[in-house]
Amino acid sequence: MKRVLTAAVLIPLVILALFKAPLWLFTLLVLGVALLATHEYLSIAEAQGFRPFRVAGYAFLALSFGVFYVIAGLVATLRPDDKFSVGAVTGMLYFFSLPAVTLFAPLILLLIGLRREPLSQALPDAAVSYMLVPYVGFTLGSLPVLRAGWNGAVFVLYLMLLVWCSDIAAYYVGRAIGKHKLAPRISPGKSWEGATASILTAVLVGWVLFHFLAPITHALYNLRVMTPPGRSAYQLSGGSVPTPPIAPLWLVALFAVAVNVSAQLGDLVESALKRGAGVKDSGSLLPGHGGVLDRIDALLFALPVGMIFYVAGLNKYFSVL
Repeated sequence: MKRVLTAAVLIPLVILALFKAPLWLFTLLVLGVALLATHEYLSIAEAQGFRPFRVAGYAFLALSFGVFYVIAGLVATLRPDDKFSVGAVTGMLYFFSLPAVTLFAPLILLLIGLRREPLSQALPDAAVSYMLVPYVGFTLGSLPVLRAGWNGAVFVLYLMLLVWCSDIAAYYVGRAIGKHKLAPRISPGKSWEGATASILTAVLVGWVLFHFLAPITHALYNLRVMTPPGRSAYQLSGGSVPTPPIAPLWLVALFAVAVNVSAQLGDLVESALKRGAGVKDSGSLLPGHGGVLDRIDALLFALPVGMIFYVAGLNKYFSVL
């Protein structure tokens, strides 16, 4: 019951922030989630005997989000009819801006590690501290960038729905008929039956969402859940507005399977971290769900995959609405 009540409260709040919050506020809200997840990650690391650099970790996380906010602000100025596509510019900014953090963060952490006693802890403590930057910072930091794109909030919502619906299917099917263990050493409760149901659900949900993308988006406009970003590229050209193209089934299936598999791997990774630390949950902030990291573990791996598909061309199915 606690699990259902917590979800009933959190999901509307997430959707409200996704569609209604200005970009700066949305970025701050995601940063807040990232800081909570970072606290839990560092606590798990300490439970395994490491001594991560907390202050430096939080600083690099905040720096990463600063980079993402700048990228998101630039992406938000683009329109589907611009000379450079949203996907191309997003990919260029995203994958060329982050190496600065990627390069300097480990070097600075290694320098901080010189103060460690014994010195044999310098390297592992620096490595554990750096891992939170890509694991939590780069993954959650992509949310403001994706949301800043043309109808990006709809794309993020679709991505989340794929993860959520697949997770529900895996949980209930696994409990009902799960007999073959997926990863007994890491997470004894997961089964191949549940994993298979999760993939099939992702494909089905993905097909429904993309097939009805236009009416769903227009319904969100009419219900005032979201504000129309402006005139479409077709309207700007002065012509009539045709029926928006529907993503081909093979592309939807590929996207759904890739997101689903990455989400399941993210769940397993966090389970491995907890099992290695000897803890059941990453925290106790969310009744029935454990900690923040327990709730977003699948999303952490799914977001980069979603970003790749978005910049590779999936964004065009959202840009004409």
